[in-house]
Amino acid sequence: MDALILALYAFIVWLIFFKFKWLPWNNTSMVIVITIPIVGMTALILTLNVVAPSTADVRVIKYVVNVIPQVKGRVIEVPVEPNRPVKKGAVLFRIDPTPYDLQVKVLEASLASAEGSSNKLNKELEAAVGRTQAVRPNIELARKRVEQNKQLVAAGAGDRFALEQAQTSLKQLESELASALANEGQVRALMDATVGQDQAQVAQVRAQLENAKWELSQTTVYAPADGYAINVQLRPGAMTAAFPITPALTFVENEYQVLALFQQNELYAVEPGNEAEFTITTNPGLIVKATVDSIVWAQGQGQIPLTASLPQTGSAPLPEGRFAVKLTVDPKQASMFFPAGAVGHGAIYTNHVAAVHILRKVFLRVGAKVDYLILKLH
Repeated sequence: MDALILALYAFIVWLIFFKFKWLPWNNTSMVIVITIPIVGMTALILTLNVVAPSTADVRVIKYVVNVIPQVKGRVIEVPVEPNRPVKKGAVLFRIDPTPYDLQVKVLEASLASAEGSSNKLNKELEAAVGRTQAVRPNIELARKRVEQNKQLVAAGAGDRFALEQAQTSLKQLESELASALANEGQVRALMDATVGQDQAQVAQVRAQLENAKWELSQTTVYAPADGYAINVQLRPGAMTAAFPITPALTFVENEYQVLALFQQNELYAVEPGNEAEFTITTNPGLIVKATVDSIVWAQGQGQIPLTASLPQTGSAPLPEGRFAVKLTVDPKQASMFFPAGAVGHGAIYTNHVAAVHILRKVFLRVGAKVDYLILKLH
């Protein structure tokens, strides 16, 4: 763009001094003609760098998930295809579930046995209480018969043998009640001695069963988000384990961030919400509209490593680090495909001197067209 401005300026100078000769061409006019573009271009560029800063380092960053299984085992299926779109929840690979399924069945049997032991004592207690409750009404009836027979014998109208028989029946029932109460007490004492242990055992087996079921569910690994799997080296028959430094495959999410890196003194006029534009080399000629989401006010030079040594400043100062500006792509273009690691140019249009923003926009669009050129000799 600066070349176009200079070319237009040179054309005007040619018209004025050579074509129509409106002004004489001498030393004074030559100094003026040369000084004007130098001062003008310098002032224009310095102004643009403040009110519409640009960068040649715009990057597309995507989230990368190293997929690591939670359980170990032999891989039996890898239905995912590398570098193909995958929806969230789609199966990435499956591990042989046989040993985990068997563990679940073993623990289900152990739980049933532990619960059965507790249920057996409950049933014994219910039976003992039932016998006690069944004897009590018979005792009450036997006592009434004894009283009735006593009254009849006292009045001379009763049979003493019947009274003795009623008294004998009452004693037998009282003996049965005492035996039932003793049996109920024994069952309760046994339950008191074992119920805590049984409950702890049942709770332990249930926890083990839940863990076994969870491990069984982890034998199928699903896509964590919409995206695509790359570097799919996994094949059926391979062994895999829950080891953080050896992921089974790498998954790249579709969600992305656009970061534009600027020198530190370029950002003092930039604010969240400012209009922005950027280009991506993979899409020549395309201008992507965006707004400033935030400025990442942090970079590596702001951190001192936690070591026992003193900070090393080196023989020369480190170059000044840049700060990243996070851009939000316009919703109309947000669904576009942006490759992870794509780079390009960008510009931010602040709320100051909006009249000169058009020059930065022209610069950016000319640069986008230049991306069509593949400058190599082979």
